[in-house]
Amino acid sequence: MTGARIEVDLNAFRHNVATLSSLVAPSRTMLAVKANAYGHGLVPLAFAALESGADSLAVLEIPAALELRRAGITAPLFAWLHGPNADFTAAVAEGIDLGVSAEWQVRAIAAAAHDRPGRIHLKIDTGLHRNGANPEDWPALVDAALDAERSGRVEIAAIWSHLADASPEDDAVALALFEESVAVAADRGCTPPLLHLAASSAGIRMPQARLGLVRFGIAAYGISPFDDATARDLGLRPVMSVRAPVLSVVDGRATIGIGSADGVPAPAVGRASGWIAGARHPLVDVGIDSLALDVSGARVAVGDEVILFGAGDDGEPTAEEWADWAGTIGDEIVARASERVPRVYLG
Repeated sequence: MTGARIEVDLNAFRHNVATLSSLVAPSRTMLAVKANAYGHGLVPLAFAALESGADSLAVLEIPAALELRRAGITAPLFAWLHGPNADFTAAVAEGIDLGVSAEWQVRAIAAAAHDRPGRIHLKIDTGLHRNGANPEDWPALVDAALDAERSGRVEIAAIWSHLADASPEDDAVALALFEESVAVAADRGCTPPLLHLAASSAGIRMPQARLGLVRFGIAAYGISPFDDATARDLGLRPVMSVRAPVLSVVDGRATIGIGSADGVPAPAVGRASGWIAGARHPLVDVGIDSLALDVSGARVAVGDEVILFGAGDDGEPTAEEWADWAGTIGDEIVARASERVPRVYLG
């Protein structure tokens, strides 16, 4: 990879997890490590999260949860996105909590339960439309789960949902719908010990949505979930930096060996910049495996280090700035970082 690397500051991550966990206490903290911990590295970030305030971990799919179990993670794990061929047998055997959005999932998990019941979190769709039962299907899902629980094949551990985080007004409507759905479930005899709804945005700015647990995601990686506040404004520290040496300098252009195949967004050309020796230099081209910065008039040599983004402490760009330049969100900038770029873990 011609010297390109991604540095992951575990101390910054631990600081963020501790800060967010303290903010929402006494609600518990579930730390999302989905998408390879937003590109930072699943297993190292999982251990760091549990060391610094997280009570449990969330992933999207069962294989990632099984990988964490194989790595020695014994803390509660939650996986919620399942296809028809999901390995519920392994998940139940490993004690992985499972999000449930449809009756077929209840039946499949019950059938997969042998030595222990499958622990399920029933999901109501409150407007994000990512998954979850529609309000009209919710009573039937609750009844199916109660039937399976009475058979001893499942345990209803929670009711949950995702907020769309479109606006405070939309989130208030979604919270009300969630509360109505919890009441519907209670009327049918379903009163699980845990409710969870908020992720990073609502966890920080919507205390009434924190309930028993907050699922923190991108904020823990030092990227703000808000348009009107940076991570620094929130007391959080960026965790990832992307660095590479200059490979050549020709006609005022410095080339480094990292490109769109590694996650660099080509739409940022003409807006973004990289940091070399105390100054920003404009991004002028992005190829599959390389990019070029305009270093006209600057003293830049082969081997000089380029920081595409980092903590911003010295003036270097941040992932949040790159998100603005590329017309996207910070989550995408870090999560798209290619696994072919080596990770170096600090702290």
